[in-house]
Amino acid sequence: MTRSEIIVDLNADLGEGVGDDEAMIGVVTSANVACGFHAGDPHELLATCRAAVAAGVRIGAQVSYPDREGFGRRFMDIEPTRLTADIIYQIGALQAIARSVGADVEYVKPHGALYNSIVAHERQADAVIDAIVELGTELPLMGLPGSLSLRRAERRGIRVIAEAFADRGYRPDGTLVPRSERGAVLTDTEEIARRVVAMVERHEIRAVDGTVMRMEAESVCLHGDTPGAVEHARAVRSALAAAGIGLAAR
Repeated sequence: MTRSEIIVDLNADLGEGVGDDEAMIGVVTSANVACGFHAGDPHELLATCRAAVAAGVRIGAQVSYPDREGFGRRFMDIEPTRLTADIIYQIGALQAIARSVGADVEYVKPHGALYNSIVAHERQADAVIDAIVELGTELPLMGLPGSLSLRRAERRGIRVIAEAFADRGYRPDGTLVPRSERGAVLTDTEEIARRVVAMVERHEIRAVDGTVMRMEAESVCLHGDTPGAVEHARAVRSALAAAGIGLAAR
């Protein structure tokens, strides 16, 4: 495949009430819109969906644990049927808001601790997948490459979107370094841009211990709530364009 044939999606978490959503929505091709359980309120989500439509950006449901106090970054041992109901509720609410501005929710991306939990937690992974199945399997699930959740989703007929993170550190096993540990978040703009081009062109990423890993990803996440986020995002987009790599929701 030549550079001109490479296409990648750029996504960011929006509607959370943190960061510069207006700037980020001008960079990304997909918006992971908060659904109110970890952040956001109906007015904010409506404004975010309206802005996404105006920018031609795809809307995804950023579902999470009911954890506003912890910003959805704390594991919660929720009974699976209750978690399934929570996910259905969140997707349904955002779908109604999106449709009110002429759009649809086009994928599901778990947030924070829920995202990390379903990499290996069978019952919670199945709970999220059950919610998508009960709503109709046309909604793809975005998640970590090789994760339990993506494997089980595919087996149940759900399309998956493998995702890499521009500014997060990786362990040698392909999982993310916990935010409580050193190396969890990258802050050097040039380094972030270089590693994204490398992962998109060569499907490689370097773990915190120096291990070079294979990384197949259709979408790259640009966090909007970290210091320098907009600068990082713009640098990534510019670096991809300079490398001849196209941008589009996939």
